[in-house]
Amino acid sequence: MQPSPRIAGVIGDPVAHSKSPAMHNAAFAHFALDAHYERWHTPLAELPGRIEALRAPHMYGANVTLPHKLAVLPLVDEIDPLVEMIGAANTIIRLDDGRLRATNTDAPAFLDEVVNVCGLNPVGLETVILGASGAARAAAFALAHAGASRITIVNRTIERAEDLLADVLATLTDDPVLTFATPDSEDLAEVIGSATLVVNATSLGWNGDETPLPAHFILPHMVVYDMVYRPTRLLADASARGAKAYDGLGMLAKQAIIAFEHWTGLRPPLDLMLNALRNA
Repeated sequence: MQPSPRIAGVIGDPVAHSKSPAMHNAAFAHFALDAHYERWHTPLAELPGRIEALRAPHMYGANVTLPHKLAVLPLVDEIDPLVEMIGAANTIIRLDDGRLRATNTDAPAFLDEVVNVCGLNPVGLETVILGASGAARAAAFALAHAGASRITIVNRTIERAEDLLADVLATLTDDPVLTFATPDSEDLAEVIGSATLVVNATSLGWNGDETPLPAHFILPHMVVYDMVYRPTRLLADASARGAKAYDGLGMLAKQAIIAFEHWTGLRPPLDLMLNALRNA
């Protein structure tokens, strides 16, 4: 007999800020499933044990957040083609036989936000992505394969930015312009100034008044998308300078919907997930 209730959770370090339990528990209640969703604070040294625990019969799987979206890949049994291409996973699914499959729901959720919330056509889009995290990888691959003409990665560590762009380039037949810069590059203002879309894929913004981009770089023609799903200084600066500003709440909800469907075969309504987030 299968244990009850079923369990899913979010794996990261830290995870105390995560609003994922509010969404998924609302979805479990919506479908009258005997299940619940938890936060699993997991330092890197504890990650193998945490992933192994997902093989238990009562587990649905897990979401994966910073800083483990790359580190989980050697710990699962299979990765889907999207993860193989991107090189980062944010969702793990327990299969019926106990094997674990990694997928990425960030990329489709992000692209949906760009098109249907920001109102941008990815074809020919010039973009700057701040950071080279797993979320940055999802954004870069999604935009490149949707037809973006220029993608610039701004990251403190040049090697990580170069690796990301090389991985993107290896999956494309038509090559966009792929460049990188550091936050102190002399031509940073010029590089950022030509972009229509600026994406924050760093964790800067979770704590206090920190920002990944000084306000003077932001121009009125820009759309600024902050994957951090709270009011941030970056978004306030963008609005003050006449740019369009969007937080990551919609992306969070949409990636959760896809993950929930992987686990349960059921697709929760977007409004349900967004309302749960706003009330959390």
